Amino acid sequence: MKSNRLSIKIIKPAADVFSFTTNPQNTPKWISSIVVGQVSEWPVGVGSTYRNQDKKGNWSEYVVTAFQENSLFELSSADGRYHVRYTYKPLEDYKSELEYFEWVDDGDLAAPLKLENLGKLKRLTEGV
Repeated sequence: MKSNRLSIKIIKPAADVFSFTTNPQNTPKWISSIVVGQVSEWPVGVGSTYRNQDKKGNWSEYVVTAFQENSLFELSSADGRYHVRYTYKPLEDYKSELEYFEWVDDGDLAAPLKLENLGKLKRLTEGV
């Protein structure tokens, strides 16, 4: 698989979901393979660097390549081969839709995110 596109509706405003997902301290809460998340600066913007540590102690690094507050957040791996884009769409009654799209330029995705991860994110942001 060269790309992976998932979406989920969340009963929270897009701004709340955006705030939660762009905070690297929250990443280990909904992506179980990550144990530590860090960012080079706060507030985050284009050019900021995210670092994640996995359960084996390996670090991966990503650069923010697109950032529109409350609507778009995109990262690329330090080597430029892996990309992930979060798109936040406001819906009615304090609801939103999050689209998670990841892709690689060459080869296949090593470990594509699963819908169960977005389900966990939904439960966390909704406070369930």
